[in-house]
Amino acid sequence: MARAAGPSVRLKLTLSYAGFLMVAGTLLLAVVWVFLLRYVPDVIAGPPMISPDRSDLLDAFAPKAAAALVFLLAFGLVGGWVLAGSMLAPLTRITGATRLAANGSLAHRIQLEGRNDEFRELADAFDTMLARLQAHDAEQQRFPANASHELRTPLAITQTLLEVARDDPHCDARELIDRLHFVNARAIELTEALLLLSRSDQGSFTREHVDLSLVAEEATETLLPLAEQRGVTVETGGEISPTVGSHALLLQMTTNLVQNAIVHNLPEHGSVWVDTATHAELVALTVENTGATLTRQLVSTLTEPFQRGTQRIRSDHAGVGLGLAIVKSITQAHGGTLAIVPRPGGGLRVTVRLPASPPPSGE
Repeated sequence: MARAAGPSVRLKLTLSYAGFLMVAGTLLLAVVWVFLLRYVPDVIAGPPMISPDRSDLLDAFAPKAAAALVFLLAFGLVGGWVLAGSMLAPLTRITGATRLAANGSLAHRIQLEGRNDEFRELADAFDTMLARLQAHDAEQQRFPANASHELRTPLAITQTLLEVARDDPHCDARELIDRLHFVNARAIELTEALLLLSRSDQGSFTREHVDLSLVAEEATETLLPLAEQRGVTVETGGEISPTVGSHALLLQMTTNLVQNAIVHNLPEHGSVWVDTATHAELVALTVENTGATLTRQLVSTLTEPFQRGTQRIRSDHAGVGLGLAIVKSITQAHGGTLAIVPRPGGGLRVTVRLPASPPPSGE
């Protein structure tokens, strides 16, 4: 946005300091003058060289007062310029870092020294923003390559199967169809996950009153057959947790969390705990599961697209690597936060916090 050039902030502060000093000096001289007038009469009878009157006092006081004001003006301008420059030095560094970031350099940090004040808080907040932008930018740069690789894999498998069938006249057609059906289903699953991720990122959905506890029960009931198949016990509990958002997206978010907890669990006798709670202005959904011991470094990467955490993968259900990425996107689209921490005994504890809302009227 083009704007007309104006005086710098340093010049404005300098003029403000000098102006304030001049006003204070003028008031001080006026007080002195009024104080002196109380003790000097208009005309004093007697030898004029011995007893001065007000006219003589004015002639002696005015030049000195003018000289003092000139000195105050010069002192105010010089001192104000130096003081303003010292005060605005941190702002100069912040401006330089902002220009570097605008040119695409996100690795630069201000790292302002000194005690905590308004400029230090601003610099620290800016450094934090740059760190998040750098991490997000790196994630976005990895996403196209990972997505291309994931989408290319089923196509390459399909091409290989067709070439083998073409070169082998005795190929089992039923087995080929079954394999192609499996690969095609996986490609469709991946495409739908990408579309859902894009939809939640854009925040284009209708908002309505949703009880997170009912959503958790619905997702758990849907996945009970999968839990029974894998020998995993699922326990649900909690209280009514009203929020506002998309029922379909929140159900998908909860389903992803419970499904991950079931799939990435102990080989047998695993457990999953699903709980909802209300805290002041927030509602929380917590999903815990037993499983392998995970490091914090590995856990910190699980919400990135296509980061499956290979130590947690079972060969019969690898997924598409977008489950927790979708959970993170849906949570952020609803103005919430996502926290993932490893459990001391193995497994994960995932907590989604969303803004609470009063239940709809009439209930």
